[in-house]
Amino acid sequence: MVARLALAAALAFAAAPLAAQDTDADDPYIWLEEIKGEKALEQVDRWNADTEALLTVSPEYPIAKAWAKQILDDDRQIAMPTAIQGDRVINLWRDANNPRGLWRTASLASYMSGKPDWRVLIDVDKLGKDEGKSWVWHGADCLAPEYTRCLVSISDGGTDADVVREFDTVTGKFVDGGFTLPEAKSNVAWFDKDTVFVGTDEGASTLTDSGYPRLVKLWKRGSDFASAKMVAEGQQADVSISGLSVLDGETRWRFINRSPSFWTNNYELVKDDGSTIPLPMPADAEFRAVLDGFLIAKLNSPLAIKGGTAGVGSLVAFSLEDVVKGYDVTPFTVFVPSASQAVEEVSASEHKLWIKVLDDVSGKLIELSPANPGWISREMNLPANSTIQIAETSGKGDMAFVTVENMLTPPTLYAVPSEGEPVAIASEPAQFDASKFTVEQKFAISKDGTRVPYYLVRPKGVEGPLPTLIHAYGGFRNAQTPKYLTAEPYRSGPLGLFWLESGNAYVLANIRGGGEYGPRWHEDALRDKRQNSFDDFHAVADDLVANRLATPKRIAASGRSNGGVLVGAVANQRPDLYGAIISGSPLIDMRRYNKLLAGASWMAEYGNPDVAEDWAFMKAWSPYQNMKPGADAPVAFYYLSTLDDRVHPGHARKAAAKHEAFGQTFYYHEYKEGGHSVGADHEEDAKRAALLLTFLNREIGSGKDD
Repeated sequence: MVARLALAAALAFAAAPLAAQDTDADDPYIWLEEIKGEKALEQVDRWNADTEALLTVSPEYPIAKAWAKQILDDDRQIAMPTAIQGDRVINLWRDANNPRGLWRTASLASYMSGKPDWRVLIDVDKLGKDEGKSWVWHGADCLAPEYTRCLVSISDGGTDADVVREFDTVTGKFVDGGFTLPEAKSNVAWFDKDTVFVGTDEGASTLTDSGYPRLVKLWKRGSDFASAKMVAEGQQADVSISGLSVLDGETRWRFINRSPSFWTNNYELVKDDGSTIPLPMPADAEFRAVLDGFLIAKLNSPLAIKGGTAGVGSLVAFSLEDVVKGYDVTPFTVFVPSASQAVEEVSASEHKLWIKVLDDVSGKLIELSPANPGWISREMNLPANSTIQIAETSGKGDMAFVTVENMLTPPTLYAVPSEGEPVAIASEPAQFDASKFTVEQKFAISKDGTRVPYYLVRPKGVEGPLPTLIHAYGGFRNAQTPKYLTAEPYRSGPLGLFWLESGNAYVLANIRGGGEYGPRWHEDALRDKRQNSFDDFHAVADDLVANRLATPKRIAASGRSNGGVLVGAVANQRPDLYGAIISGSPLIDMRRYNKLLAGASWMAEYGNPDVAEDWAFMKAWSPYQNMKPGADAPVAFYYLSTLDDRVHPGHARKAAAKHEAFGQTFYYHEYKEGGHSVGADHEEDAKRAALLLTFLNREIGSGKDD
């Protein structure tokens, strides 16, 4: 057994009842939910120590860790634009000397020339050292069009809870007497230069059941927060409520967004005096951008429009001027994806709308120009069969900055002008010899006949089955697109590359629950349809076996966060097929998930276990409740963070305890920092990649005994 317990603890586990666990009283390991409880942390420390003692002595561990650190710290990385502010570019730079990052700015002209004249605004590492905190950068909201005042969010240890401080980019200092908020899961946004929208933790009844703000207030500069004016109030059962503002040309549009559930939003337009006007947008539509006086929304259900009906996945435009004037507002269509397409990203520049479309999971960039009725679309000339991501768009002028990459080609940053051809302005260096590998997109047929795409990477020229790592997500409309192998799978750094370099195969599976084919692909795995995503994953694994590309029990299933539900379920359902699972920051106990941290916000995705009808279908696949004793269970590696304030660490802890009670081999590593992202810096990310590689080699590698 990997995690060796002291004899007394082992006996206590073995003696614990293993009931069906339909109620909290049936759960013998609920004490592990005490995040910083002394007993719980002692157990975590033992599991961590046992896992490290076993894996770090493997000869490949120090090599993999050093290589991962070298890749992650490579100062030849692209200085990605995190914002375009007028004629300046903003970037957060992390390398070996600056693991927490330098928040810095350069002129757009120098950035475009390839020789940016960077000026550091905040040295996050130095700030943490000076203040005795483990600060992790969480972003900044700078007030357009001057961009001289910014609401900076930083987190102690990487949790979702932030400290907010006002920063002056001219002086390069935090503003004395400026807007500041203590640590909380706050929502903040500019209303004007002397007023901000604030939703924060003000004590009892000011947070929703999901732990997010329930109130939105307007806070005037120089006044005490206690005097802030209430603008909007949500319900206790809501997910959250927040304010936001968008500068559209010379007009600042302000909004309140109340989210009754994860997939529904009620938007209101906020006037200068703080009063509100409801927007006629369907609750299940997605607010994507504002351009030329129109709110652009993506539809998740059909909607009556001028001249007919707009279908699911379409982009439509609502006139905000008509809303202000009190007119009846009928939207019109601006873009309709084909049956093989899905709109994934939307961003506005000064006069154009830029959309990233997936077409059978390959990226395309389309420029939309306002016209009435309908808008004119033009596909931009970028490399085909690639993953495309919109990094930023310019507020002045019409230019999009996009990255283009695939599994074997490192990212290249393109400046894409509205007129003229895209220009490559930066590229990351190759980190491996791509000629050694082949990539192909394949399709498996799921249990209900659905065609499920997946990407397969193998060493070139190798015949027959190989040990195979399959990574997937399958939820929350989150599409999984093929990225350069040094970044796959998600949050595991270059693990995918290391696994391939060891002579094995790697698969990225585009199962239902994600957004690869638009809303329908997601809806087919919602709530009582969740089994479809698991069946899709099984179909991919079975397809590999049927085509003699993989062997049962030499397949590892990898997933993170929502992917923890996925890999836990497939491991329980098909122990004959999978030999190992990698479960990162995982959801596992679906009987109690809605009572743990932000879990209540996801009930629209999974169901409410406190409702008998919902628990009836959830119980069939909830990983924790379906774990069984037996030597054939896939070997699990759980990695997570103590400070994860989104997905509770108790999920993984309790699963590990069950494995212990069942006498099953498992591995466990809980970092003390990093929040939901786990690694707070590259050192931790590199260590995790090396541990996971060593784990895979031990449990499903070609050298493992049957």
